[in-house]
Amino acid sequence: MRVMIDTNILISALLFLNSQMDALIVRVTTEHQLVLSSYVVDELLNVVRRKFRNKFEAMDLLLSRLPYELVYTPEHPEPGLFEIRDEKDYPV
Repeated sequence: MRVMIDTNILISALLFLNSQMDALIVRVTTEHQLVLSSYVVDELLNVVRRKFRNKFEAMDLLLSRLPYELVYTPEHPEPGLFEIRDEKDYPV
């Protein structure tokens, strides 16, 4: 199964280590196919650069080694492709 994770989950899983989040990442990357949108990757790097500067290099290295499928997020996504509760999450 392809599993898409948003920025908040990635930040929690990768920066604030705990056994539940570690297990989540291991399970998703070993039993399923992790999918990240280019929007989520960009947002993740911007948040880390802004709020966790001392962890930016580690995050950059981790993203280069983490097995995931990258899906491009268009700059201007076509509106109305699907229903979504929070419009701000549409690019995710």
